[in-house]
Amino acid sequence: MVDRFLGHVTNRIDAKGRVSVPAQFRSLIQKTGIQNAGIQNAGHVELYALRSLHLPALDVGGPDFLTRYDGRLTNEDPFAETADDMSFYLHADGTFLKLDQDGRITMTDFIREHTGIASEVTFAGANTHFQMWQPERFEEHRARVRARLADRRQAERQTAGGAGIYPSPGGAE
Repeated sequence: MVDRFLGHVTNRIDAKGRVSVPAQFRSLIQKTGIQNAGIQNAGHVELYALRSLHLPALDVGGPDFLTRYDGRLTNEDPFAETADDMSFYLHADGTFLKLDQDGRITMTDFIREHTGIASEVTFAGANTHFQMWQPERFEEHRARVRARLADRRQAERQTAGGAGIYPSPGGAE
């Protein structure tokens, strides 16, 4: 198994407002040491969450996720407006989510306000982190992404005489 968040799963929110993180995502969290490196307190782990800047989704990862962003911030001029904006985004507009011992996250207003999530959550892999989506919005976004890539593939085929960066399924053209 490759160490990345891959695929998508939709889970129902229970009566107490909790949702189970998909088993394959929990397994990766444990395997990659997020659980060991995360902030542990009373049998749970805290994951870091950011509201996506351009999507109605939440980006969620372990301490390494926040560390990558903090590293980028460190490279900015501390007196520049960009540094202030990035710091605000990372620290004032982010939060920690508790992953309990049963692998559940409590759905908070922080999540619901940005995503529109009500009764179900689609968890979508995003390589080094995962995203939390309202299911219909996820499907709409997925359709738009596929359409953009299909258009790009078609344009590249026309300009490159049939060759492109996107292989055909099964390797056939």
